[in-house]
Amino acid sequence: MLAPKRIKYRKLQKGRMGGKSKGGDRIDFGLYGIQALECGRITSRQIEAARIAMTRHVKRGGKIWIRIFPHKSVTKKPAETRMGKGKGSPEEWVAIVKPGRVLYEIEGVSKDMAREACRLAAHKLPVKTRFLTREIFDED
Repeated sequence: MLAPKRIKYRKLQKGRMGGKSKGGDRIDFGLYGIQALECGRITSRQIEAARIAMTRHVKRGGKIWIRIFPHKSVTKKPAETRMGKGKGSPEEWVAIVKPGRVLYEIEGVSKDMAREACRLAAHKLPVKTRFLTREIFDED
């Protein structure tokens, strides 16, 4: 699972998820990709599950890029604990995703296979997504 090696602060505030993605909204590496259409928090387990689904479908062919990383820690307090006594301990790592963010990219496979691999990966994610293609214009 993905997790940062070092961080400055163990416990982060929740924050708000408004607006559109500031960057990472274009396909930069592959030919096809998955783009988020809504805000959400994607855990490192979900990122890995979607990656495995894509890799299995293309039978380890082609190349896949993960364009998001879980930088933010999410804390939880134990069950049946009274209020107070500070913030809970970090439990998982999440990536904050905003509309327009490209989550995964893929190349080296046919368009139909890439579409199906992206569809399978999208089922593992908690946000609505769409399939993208990079428009290549050859100037002849």
